[in-house]
Amino acid sequence: MSDHLKDSEEPSNKRVKPVMKSNSLTGVITPVKTPALKRIGQSISRSISFRTEARPLPPAHLRQRSKASSFPRRRNSQCWSDTVESHDLTVKEIKRQEVIYELTEGERQLIDDLSLVKKVYYEPMLKLDIMTESELGQIFGTLDSLIPLHQDLLSRLERLRGSEKTVGEVGPTLINWFPCLEAYVTYCCNQVGAKALLDQKKNEKRVEHFLRLCQESSFSRKLDLWNFLDLPRSRLVKYPLLLKEIQKCTPPDHPDEDTLPDALELIQSIVAEVNKKTGEAECQFYRRGLMYLEDGQRLPEIQQSRFLYCHGELKNNKGQRLHVFLFELALVLSRPGEDRDGGQVFHVYRQPLPNALINLEEIPDGEAAGGGTFRGAFTGGNDKVKNCFRVSSRGRSKAHSFSLQANDSFSKQQWITCLRQAIVHSRDKKGSCEALCRTLVSQKGLQRETTDISQSVLYTSLMGLLLVADNEVWI
Repeated sequence: MSDHLKDSEEPSNKRVKPVMKSNSLTGVITPVKTPALKRIGQSISRSISFRTEARPLPPAHLRQRSKASSFPRRRNSQCWSDTVESHDLTVKEIKRQEVIYELTEGERQLIDDLSLVKKVYYEPMLKLDIMTESELGQIFGTLDSLIPLHQDLLSRLERLRGSEKTVGEVGPTLINWFPCLEAYVTYCCNQVGAKALLDQKKNEKRVEHFLRLCQESSFSRKLDLWNFLDLPRSRLVKYPLLLKEIQKCTPPDHPDEDTLPDALELIQSIVAEVNKKTGEAECQFYRRGLMYLEDGQRLPEIQQSRFLYCHGELKNNKGQRLHVFLFELALVLSRPGEDRDGGQVFHVYRQPLPNALINLEEIPDGEAAGGGTFRGAFTGGNDKVKNCFRVSSRGRSKAHSFSLQANDSFSKQQWITCLRQAIVHSRDKKGSCEALCRTLVSQKGLQRETTDISQSVLYTSLMGLLLVADNEVWI
């Protein structure tokens, strides 16, 4: 989850009170004298807030508009303590009401944003024929169906507020509503392809011009279309954090003490399932985009992988930029390209490496680039190298050794960490596969030569698994 938005400045001819930077979802808080109850609420609001995934774009030169937009740039900075005059509550109870209020207002803001996306992006682009209905359907996915879900939760939360604007028991309501979030599986799985198509369409002048005009308008809050499309996923991963805060502020004798743990476990399982399915969809999407130069590059480990550890740009020792994929069971180096329709594809570069057979070597910064290992393009004309590591494979005659360079030390460390995890995972999986196959062969008394067709098929299948795991037939 990334940094929250920084509000734009007010017009210079308008007198305003200074404001403080805040990480709260509810915006900024004016540092003026307030009653004690409100000061507590504001302090709590800052401490319990979490950063959203929305990220402002870098400033761009946009044309001036003569007429101001009717959409506000700022979010409502009100917190729960601003809605009540006074109340006989303890500090812990106030904290609880602030978190519940933030949960409620977060739903309201999400509904507003999703409705805005439909009204100012989807409908105009369809009406003006900027994109086809099919393309818009791929980019926006099932976003329209998410609005009623959050409207339902908002109405439920509002009904829980008593006459004194406090909420009592919230756990049962959340337990009853959270299963609706399974609809996020479809939406989030579609996002991988949606992002790729949107990036492709931005190369068209009409699309780019329309999106820039929207970004320029006040309603956008300096966000582009993708920031809005990613808001539901950002909201989903925030629910467990909010629940933990509510649970932390709930007294031991409160009715929610028994239901909140169940609600937290439920939402965590839903988020985990969405993440799993999204990871599988991402893996399938990039697998389909691989273009093989020869059949020998089509490792079974690539097709058997269910998720991606990471992927991104690295340089080889010739200074060439490669897009590297670390799948669950294989490392694939590729060169980005385009297909006939302008979609992105990845041409597989050299021979992919099975993770179980990878040898990883971290190259310390400042190591001499002797022996022609690193060329001038790799070292920038110096005799020292930085942010580099080497991967090689054992046990396969066609395997290669690759020296790779990351953009910075942080990126290098991320790659090394993911590679180590992938290597350990793949070797553990390979060891389990070998042990199972050998056990079955031993228990069944299977042999290479047999007249029993079923035994022969089973033997061949088991040997195939071992061949995939170790690249040599065990007998």
